[in-house]
Amino acid sequence: MAETLVQDETFRGQDWALEEVSYVRYEDCAFHDVDWSEAQLTGCVFTHCTFGNVRFNASALTRVAIMQSTLQRCSFFDATLTDCKLTGSQFLDCGLRPLTVDGGDWGFVSLRGQNLTAAKLGGLRLREADLTGADLSRADLRKADLSAARLKDAVLNGTDLRGADLGGVELNEVNLRGAKIDLAQAVLVAAAYGAVVSE
Repeated sequence: MAETLVQDETFRGQDWALEEVSYVRYEDCAFHDVDWSEAQLTGCVFTHCTFGNVRFNASALTRVAIMQSTLQRCSFFDATLTDCKLTGSQFLDCGLRPLTVDGGDWGFVSLRGQNLTAAKLGGLRLREADLTGADLSRADLRKADLSAARLKDAVLNGTDLRGADLGGVELNEVNLRGAKIDLAQAVLVAAAYGAVVSE
């Protein structure tokens, strides 16, 4: 399906609630005070875009890519993201819960200080993601790819990390109190604190 290309445009105050948008490529665009509530976005690509106070409440994003973009004070209340790619994007003061995530690649994404309490992020690719200071209490991160992710000062109380790839994570900087980990991860944690693990 042919894509529509939109470049260097600024959108302000648009009411796009309930809209269905498919295969549109946005490059270097800005979206301010746009309402995309209950919209369906499919196969769209946003590159080097800025989003300010955009509402994605109850929207459905499927195979959408938001790359190298900045999202500030955006709301994703009750939104569903299916197989989306958020590589290198930055979330600032956004509302990300409740949020349903089904697969996707969130590598190199910045979620510093974001509230992701009880988020279901199992199996998600979060390689080298910045989760510094994020609240991941009771989040489901089972089998997620967290390799080289930054988790310093993150809240992991009740977080399920079993089966997640923690390779390259500075585990001696992570407070794992109350987190659920498996035996292989326990060995990594012990090694991070200088223990010599042997049978």
